[in-house]
Amino acid sequence: MNDLVEATPSPASFLSVGLAIKLSLTLDGQKVMYGSTLLGWKDHAWLVCEWPLPLSHDQRVESGTPCTVSYLHDGKLVGYRSEFRDLITSPVPLLFVAYPKNVEEMHLRKHLRASANEPILLMQADTASGSSSVLPGNSYFGGLLKDLSGGGCSVTLVRRPAWLRSGSAVRLEFELPGLGHITNLTGVVKNVDVRHGSETIGIEFRFNEMEYIEYRGWGGSVKSAIEQWATQKTMVLSLS
Repeated sequence: MNDLVEATPSPASFLSVGLAIKLSLTLDGQKVMYGSTLLGWKDHAWLVCEWPLPLSHDQRVESGTPCTVSYLHDGKLVGYRSEFRDLITSPVPLLFVAYPKNVEEMHLRKHLRASANEPILLMQADTASGSSSVLPGNSYFGGLLKDLSGGGCSVTLVRRPAWLRSGSAVRLEFELPGLGHITNLTGVVKNVDVRHGSETIGIEFRFNEMEYIEYRGWGGSVKSAIEQWATQKTMVLSLS
């Protein structure tokens, strides 16, 4: 990844109505990230966006709560530090955040990898017949998703089943925090690393349009959702 470039914001170049954005903040001691849509702005004053769907309308977020706003624009990840300003609940819930004083841009690699710590379910795929069906329940196995990119992921296992080896075709199911739940994603095990009493496998994704994500305030393909999550999380870490 290239170095961050800081610039003075220009509405004509970095804002547009309908822009998909991510709001990252700390609630109850936990770092969370929510998807939203930009609805408008007042130059050098505020941005107005949809109230994030995972937050209940009666969940108050104090004015002045720090947050990070980030999104993709022209092949770059753009972000800035901001804060919550106000919430309107009627006739529809709207959230106001501070207008940026400076924005930071990050040129992206083809597959940006971000750390993760989510449970993941791996299922043996029936490759012998060339079909995409999944074998019975004894071929299911759980692990911990350690990192994720648009091209693949790594998973740590306490014990690796015999069928899960280099070249194995697997199906994956896991939560993409802040975006939704992914199911039926195909991958191929590329490598196995044994250390410190556990094993980590590297998996390369095989997108075949059969994968599915149950969205929460975000739209697009599974591949786009994964790339969006990884890039947004990287920007949040760089701004923190």
